[in-house]
Amino acid sequence: MKILIVGSGGREHALAWKCAQSPRVAEVLVAPGNGGTATEPGVRNLPIAADDIDGLVDCAREEGIGLTIVGPEGPLVAGIVDAFEAAGLRCFGPRQAAARLEGSKAFAKDFMVRHGIPTARHRTFTDLDAALTYLNAVGAPIVVKADGLAAGKGVVVADDLAGAETAVRDMLAGNRFGSAGATVVIEERLTGTEVSFIALVDGANILPLASSQDHKARDDGGRGPNTGGMGAFSPSPLVTPDLERRIMDEIMRPTVAGLAADGLRYVGFLYAGLMIADDGTPTVLEYNCRLGDPETQPILMRLESDLTGLIAAAAEGRLDVVRPQWSEQASVSIVLAAGGYPGAYDTGVPVRGIARMESPGIKVFHAGTRLDNETLLSAGGRVVCVTAVGPELADARAKAYEAILHVQMNGGFYRHDIGKQ
Repeated sequence: MKILIVGSGGREHALAWKCAQSPRVAEVLVAPGNGGTATEPGVRNLPIAADDIDGLVDCAREEGIGLTIVGPEGPLVAGIVDAFEAAGLRCFGPRQAAARLEGSKAFAKDFMVRHGIPTARHRTFTDLDAALTYLNAVGAPIVVKADGLAAGKGVVVADDLAGAETAVRDMLAGNRFGSAGATVVIEERLTGTEVSFIALVDGANILPLASSQDHKARDDGGRGPNTGGMGAFSPSPLVTPDLERRIMDEIMRPTVAGLAADGLRYVGFLYAGLMIADDGTPTVLEYNCRLGDPETQPILMRLESDLTGLIAAAAEGRLDVVRPQWSEQASVSIVLAAGGYPGAYDTGVPVRGIARMESPGIKVFHAGTRLDNETLLSAGGRVVCVTAVGPELADARAKAYEAILHVQMNGGFYRHDIGKQ
């Protein structure tokens, strides 16, 4: 069959690369794709934007697509699955009503409180003066979140009151994130270590994927502004069998059951961003209704099973009878970003050296790139994600950092401590 991947980032390149390995897949199409998917064997780019839902439906009909997999959250929140289903086409992901779990942080918070799922104490505001009054009452450190989608940049972890007030003013009065910031969630700052827990859900059954951790802060040591992710690794040493059971019992199963109780049957990838306290207590920081980026890259590098078979099982309500196989090796992904990211940055910058980098155990997934004839140019804030596997985390990390030295891009930068802890 033909598969259509919707999106243009590193996650979508990894999905296309993995799906193209399946013996059941004749061709993988990516809309719109990037410079990496343009040259990936068995993969073809289509000039259709990820938010052009009507165009994607038409394409799926014309190309005879057997399965569409949605990478980014935007189309899911906009109702792409509903549109495909109405056209009689198979599209993997949650419907629009269930995707609100990511599309609105206020909705997600209310959901968690209603169903007894552990999350940070919080308040929601649309009025600037009320929000500032609350900030002055609770003090800092504190976390300020734009309610809607903000490309992973709508969260400000403020160490002091001045920073928190600036974030609230930027969102509610400064229109920094447009309608996504018209409502803000102010919540307590939790301490511990962040873990990404991602699973396949078929409406009732939950199949956890390999554990992972990502690094959202821009700079070494976890400093600087939040980004969409500067690197990730898998597995997470924190996620022991005991902790996985606790996450499933206290968070994942209550989430899927709560959605069903609310009339929202959830099918797709479900991502719980968790804070693991020093005593091992897991608390939900956020939900995502899709695979994480860059967590997808190290996770899929370790997956030995046919991804399309797992997704088909989820779509057909058969997750209780499948068991994925995972490599015992560890994997580390390092993001090369454009200078200025996550703020303003230049695009169209030549990116060189990637061809010399890839070798067994190393894969470069493109995120923000495009091909101009034979020249690879930057086309986004996160440009490429260098991913390596090794017997242990330290081995994979060393291999990835050795490889990324070959990339040549003016102004490009990366963190030097991915997976170091």
